[in-house]
Amino acid sequence: MNFVKLCVVGCCLPLFMHAQEGDEGYAILRFPTSARVSALGGYSVSLVEADPSLVFHNPALLGGETDNRLNMNYINYIADVNVGSVVFTKAFRERSAWGVGATYINYGAMKEMTGDNEQLGTFSVQDIDLHVFYSYDLSERWRGGLSLKTLYSTLAEYYSFGLAVDAGLSYFNPESDFSFGIALKSVGAELKAYYDERQRVPWDFQFGVTKRMAHAPIRFSATAMYLNQWKFTTVDRTLTSTEKGDSFIETALKHLVLGVELLPSDNLWIGVGLNPKTRMDMKLSSGNALSGFTIGAGLKVSRFDIGASVARYHPAATSFMVSLTMALSEMKP
Repeated sequence: MNFVKLCVVGCCLPLFMHAQEGDEGYAILRFPTSARVSALGGYSVSLVEADPSLVFHNPALLGGETDNRLNMNYINYIADVNVGSVVFTKAFRERSAWGVGATYINYGAMKEMTGDNEQLGTFSVQDIDLHVFYSYDLSERWRGGLSLKTLYSTLAEYYSFGLAVDAGLSYFNPESDFSFGIALKSVGAELKAYYDERQRVPWDFQFGVTKRMAHAPIRFSATAMYLNQWKFTTVDRTLTSTEKGDSFIETALKHLVLGVELLPSDNLWIGVGLNPKTRMDMKLSSGNALSGFTIGAGLKVSRFDIGASVARYHPAATSFMVSLTMALSEMKP
């Protein structure tokens, strides 16, 4: 019960706090690390499946159903920006599980210039995060999880280092096929800055629900994110007397992500999602009609689960993500 109280207090704390000001570091923490979650809009803390990559989104989604599984993901984000992740999960004793994983982003080669516009060469920018996960079944329907993350970022000859933790709760009722999850994500600090000024870690508080229809192979998911703040900073546009920023409804919608899955069998899923924040942030006078919408599908073939998703995170590019999960226990000779 002490563990439950600790998680509930920790998850409710952000509701009484204001968002911090200043630049964020470790942008990799905002990226989806699951093709299935990416297909459903990029956020989910309540989806219960035998998919190890879900633990990046909520450590309480780690459990016995993900025993001895290895998952790998890759995103061709924009141009030369590439994102990847890998995670291995293992059941431990009767009611707990653990996992180890890593996420990686490479922003490609960049030109190093002098003040006189002379090129000296190129340099690289990349982030590498290492994760350790642990979960425990509090009851038949409740589960708690924790994650420790070491954050490392390099910019040419400079580097930064930080630590952060995730805490989550998950509830799943197999009889009604209903689940919900709560996650307090990336609470930590930058311990070693690039230079003098430290950047804040982009922490977040998220809540989500997932429900499968009783008489149809359709499952709905809704996730609320950025609950540690209300208004969003307006970027790349000047507000005039006739443009006061987002309305109440627009701001509320920016905190919500919706997803729908078609589940014709246990071996196939097809998902679509809508992220209103992405759609409104990338709104153009013409074109870019698919911004904010995501789509993906997954197929189980023998001991492998293969998934793919397509999303637009930038007006000028479409991002493609692939995922591969292997059930290692089924590969024994």
